[in-house]
Amino acid sequence: MGDWVDNATKKGWLTSIFELGAWFGCLYSGFLAEILSRKYAILVNVGIFVVGVVIQCITVVGGASCLITGRFVTGLAIGAMSVNVPNYNAEVAPPEVRGSLVALQQLAITAGIMVSFWIDYGTNNIGGTGSTQSDASWLLPICLQLIPGIALGIGILFMPFSPRWLLHHGREAEARKVLSSLRNLDQSHPLIELEFLEIKAQSVFEKRSTAEKWPHLVALTPMNTFKLQFVAIGSLFTSKAMFRRVIVATVVMFFQQFTGINAVLYYAPSIFKALGTSSNTTSLLATGVVGVAMFLATIPAVLYIDKFGRKPVMLAGALGMGTCHMIIAVIFARNQYQWVTHKAAGWAAVSMVWLFVVHFGYSWGPCAWVLISEVWPLSNRAYGIALGASSNWMSNFIVGQITPDMLKRIKYGTFIFFGLMTFGGAVFLWFFVPETKRLTLEEMDVVFGSVGVAKADSERMRAINREIGLNDALRVMGIGTGTENHDRSDSSGDDEKPEGLAREIEEVPEIKT
Repeated sequence: MGDWVDNATKKGWLTSIFELGAWFGCLYSGFLAEILSRKYAILVNVGIFVVGVVIQCITVVGGASCLITGRFVTGLAIGAMSVNVPNYNAEVAPPEVRGSLVALQQLAITAGIMVSFWIDYGTNNIGGTGSTQSDASWLLPICLQLIPGIALGIGILFMPFSPRWLLHHGREAEARKVLSSLRNLDQSHPLIELEFLEIKAQSVFEKRSTAEKWPHLVALTPMNTFKLQFVAIGSLFTSKAMFRRVIVATVVMFFQQFTGINAVLYYAPSIFKALGTSSNTTSLLATGVVGVAMFLATIPAVLYIDKFGRKPVMLAGALGMGTCHMIIAVIFARNQYQWVTHKAAGWAAVSMVWLFVVHFGYSWGPCAWVLISEVWPLSNRAYGIALGASSNWMSNFIVGQITPDMLKRIKYGTFIFFGLMTFGGAVFLWFFVPETKRLTLEEMDVVFGSVGVAKADSERMRAINREIGLNDALRVMGIGTGTENHDRSDSSGDDEKPEGLAREIEEVPEIKT
């Protein structure tokens, strides 16, 4: 690879080209999932992913251009699936376990990061180290990506279509049959009827909201679906109140990446080497601990996020991460030319990196995604989350690009930079971001100055519930319609939410990175 490893700028491009591909993948994900189905969109992206990995595998004969191209192509697939997979999970899972599946997905992501770090550590010595090291030491981890990719592709073939997608496209009989199979209940069972009507209510709600705002895009043609993605996102910038929500969603995701988390995850071996670790093997070992630390730190976040709220946890995490950055900067500045004689200082800095990822794991990692899903009215939520995801991937790309040059040119200033950015995120959170835990959608409207949007959504949904017979089905089951209650924007599941709108709020997919 030569210059692509030694040159900091090229190294940044080699890493960040993946995130650039993911940003583009995020943009086309909704269109593909709507015209092909969630199931086939995942399958298509698995194919794209496999092609990208194969292109990377021929780097040995094709040169660095193959690695660059392959990483961009795999990025396209991962960016799209970061939206499609959680969306599919949310749409096929029973309502009572959707929150658990979101939590499990976050744990799976951190577990995958952890495993990948230890695979890198395990393959590092193939053929020895230094000039004798075999190409297999880096080719094997690349090739191993095919295993989970192909497993996902084969597995999705045996999975059903999303009942929500089927119903939204007029295939009601199939949707009812899929629901019956997923819940292992007869199609005539009251619970199947209830969930079917809830899904239908949401479908009708989305179609009527589209008809009211963009009547020329009502027909579910591929071209209309393509146009709707951009028109709907563009509408978020047309009012001051909605633009404030845009600012919160995009800036929170910007600061999530500029805490420096992916600078650590992508360049941990280089960072640990700069902090005085004695060898590449030791650096990779320290990197493996990063994966373990973040995985373990995510567990309490999954368990307690709805108890402590989003804002306090994120503020604590930001202060912790920023402090770790500053301590690392001080240690680095005082010892950068004397690591050999001050090994304890080097390991103190390394321990601060480990503590940094712990603070991220319980706070900004999971909480940022939850927060940006809760600030939107129901009729705008899917597009708002997509906008936040787009901000996340683009910020991820920028961080991946600039970090190698920063480590080379300003050294400990890199940690000062990310520390200040993290403290800046805390300031933004304190002054401009509301606590979303347990706020009703109407209360969220008051906070952002768009009074009436959520109320109008609720009234439309109530009318649809009555029209399709959902309220009658609820009464038959002895649940009641819950029209006297406001609809909650949180997804904790602690409060009873019998009405269709509240149930749909729990179904919003949260995309993790």
